[in-house]
Amino acid sequence: MNVKKDEKGFSTRSIHPDGVEKDVYGALVPPLYLSSTFVFPSAEAGGARFAGEEPGMIYSRIANPTVQALETAVAGLEGGEAGLAFGSGMGAISAVLLALVESGDHVLCSDGLYGCTYGFLSLLKRKFKVDFSLADLADEEAVRRAMRPETKVVYVETPINPTMKLVDLEMVARVAHEQGAQVVVDNTFLTPYLQRPLAHGCDVVVHSATKYLGGHGDLIAGVAVGRKAFLDEVRMSTLKDIGAVLSPMDAWLILRGLKTLPLRMERHCENAQQVAAFLQGHPKVKRVRFPGLDDFPQQELAAKQMTGPGGMISFEVESLEAGRTVMDHVQVAKLAVSLGETTTLIQHPATMTHSVIPAEVRQQEMGIADGLIRLSVGLEDVADVIRDLEQALEKI
Repeated sequence: MNVKKDEKGFSTRSIHPDGVEKDVYGALVPPLYLSSTFVFPSAEAGGARFAGEEPGMIYSRIANPTVQALETAVAGLEGGEAGLAFGSGMGAISAVLLALVESGDHVLCSDGLYGCTYGFLSLLKRKFKVDFSLADLADEEAVRRAMRPETKVVYVETPINPTMKLVDLEMVARVAHEQGAQVVVDNTFLTPYLQRPLAHGCDVVVHSATKYLGGHGDLIAGVAVGRKAFLDEVRMSTLKDIGAVLSPMDAWLILRGLKTLPLRMERHCENAQQVAAFLQGHPKVKRVRFPGLDDFPQQELAAKQMTGPGGMISFEVESLEAGRTVMDHVQVAKLAVSLGETTTLIQHPATMTHSVIPAEVRQQEMGIADGLIRLSVGLEDVADVIRDLEQALEKI
């Protein structure tokens, strides 16, 4: 990753985030503020805070010092003006999309989406007449054909969950901006350590901070990063009035997780590289999808916008039943949804995370076969993970 000469390195900034206010007592670790409300020094000051005329805390549904520290830290790592934290990744995604669209608008999406994102977009279409469609956003002509006069948002996953297909962020941002649309990127799979969409011209980045940012599977959270003016509007509308609010305790845990994010991501990448190579050579595995493999079809794009392959792998076995056999026999890996934590997790998108998506859309438009297995490679000794998968595959 290119770093400005006057800018600290990523690891330093993850431990010492710029812009986070220092504790008045000099505490090394940011304090945990568990207060739900905050005392105003005067009635005039309280009114000024509500009017947005002076800074200061009001109520933890709107802002909290611990949550604010997290927002500042993640914005700094993503290279954005500001951050806004939510009670879940879907809280961040839904709030951002609600802020950007109105009835009659259209959202263009990458040809693969997390199941709950698809479900939310389906709800918007059914109840509020906000249409959406899927397209191959790796192809400029396909993007141009899919854009409509009413397209207000281009929503991107890259790598796409769970097919690992990449989207050219610079190209999509250029085409979208030509028509006045905003580009929102889910960067959960890679984190700002491996990919920074704002640097490629995109407008908003969203994360399920439940995953790699927290890193230990012990919290639920989401973060959005982008322009301060936009996120200020979201804070005082969608966040305040709908209320997908992050607890200060979870914000504090993510701040702790960020300190080890670079170390963890390096290990996730190293382990996943070896696991993918093993799966690629196994006779019962039909196909492996992982950006770090030599036969990955978008190697040039990966090198352009990513600084590492990440820790996510998808691989196909011959059938749904074969996939269930593998998942029922792992011992080191755990059969569970989610991703990005210390433990290796294995799951079946067709019947789990992407089950809400109609079968024909899932199979034909998204390329998610019934035998596709998603693997989030953890931080265990990689030889143990490989042996575990080997014995499970032998059961097919």
